[in-house]
Amino acid sequence: MSNNVIRRLPRYLRKLDELSESGVDKISSRQLGELLGLTSSQVRQDFNCFGEFGQQGYGYNVAALRAQIAGIMGMERGFTAILVGVGNIGRALMENFCFADWGVKLAAAFDIKPALIGTEFNGVHIYGMDELESYLAEHDTDIAVLTVPKTAAIPVTERLTKSGIDAIWNFTNVELTEPNSSTIVENVHFSDSLLSLSYYVAERRDESAAKAAREEK
Repeated sequence: MSNNVIRRLPRYLRKLDELSESGVDKISSRQLGELLGLTSSQVRQDFNCFGEFGQQGYGYNVAALRAQIAGIMGMERGFTAILVGVGNIGRALMENFCFADWGVKLAAAFDIKPALIGTEFNGVHIYGMDELESYLAEHDTDIAVLTVPKTAAIPVTERLTKSGIDAIWNFTNVELTEPNSSTIVENVHFSDSLLSLSYYVAERRDESAAKAAREEK
């Protein structure tokens, strides 16, 4: 399956949630594409990768399409996550990101700070890092959210992969790869989005400057 298609599915999901909240019951591929900056052909091709979703002449039922995409994304499988590193980013995720809305239960957190160990944050118990392996051995855990400092990223990743974690959502700003492991790694770099935005701003400014220069001639 194309990675580009997989990356677009969450965008469809968010837009369908917005449409449902607005009372929209059905939508065509053209309308959905326009809302997301895609062609109707691209929308149909994406959905055809997973079977026939809509009806010709009717379009898509918003609720049904949302349910089908949620199923494809594994949102109904009851995945469980832990968070490793209750620093600024870790706390922000625990406080502001609702894992349950996306089909994932955040079951536990881990840190090295004595003041945090044994406490709870937003209903999530915080364990010491020395308890990581024993916890994973005793609890079925699918995903580790990694928010430790950069210096700890690789050693903690090694501990997680040796414990058989299925996937790591990595916020450490270290590009993690585990070629000899079956663990799936999703690296999140905030700088990527910012630099992409910077590129488009610079491109627009350059085009405006070039246009102005041509008009002066």
